[in-house]
Amino acid sequence: MKKIMFLLLAGYLTLFIAACGEGPVAVVGNPAPDFDTVDLKGDVWSLSDLKGKVVFVNFWATWCAPCREEMPSMQRLYEKMPKDKFEMIALFNNDKKPAVRNFVSQLGLTFPIWSDESNIIGARYGLTGLPETLIVDKKGIIREKFIGPAEWDTPETIEMLTKYINE
Repeated sequence: MKKIMFLLLAGYLTLFIAACGEGPVAVVGNPAPDFDTVDLKGDVWSLSDLKGKVVFVNFWATWCAPCREEMPSMQRLYEKMPKDKFEMIALFNNDKKPAVRNFVSQLGLTFPIWSDESNIIGARYGLTGLPETLIVDKKGIIREKFIGPAEWDTPETIEMLTKYINE
């Protein structure tokens, strides 16, 4: 019952924000909307905690086949990038923690996994589907937006991210 009430409240909140004219504000060239959420350990995080780093923000779900396909390349990218200047976060969207924990364990993922279990952050970001990825620069500005899966550890992607790191 609590979960149903929470989902209803989340839906009403999303409609209220849209009715107030704010709508999605995650647009390339604009500041990334800040948000608070929890990781799989229950620790609270904010996107603003990562200012000063280039941040790879990926919305995904275990039930999304293209999301599952791109995860190994995300792990390889994460291992190649400098941890002091780059962060990768994967926000599981409309998914359940037990399924996410199992998936993360099966693949041996080591990058941070944050919760968007009820699509509150996705709604604010104007998420159109899964997977969706944004690159946020060191100042918190959205520089790139990718809709759909990608092979993330290519030389072109590493070059793009390195360019933002060096700015």
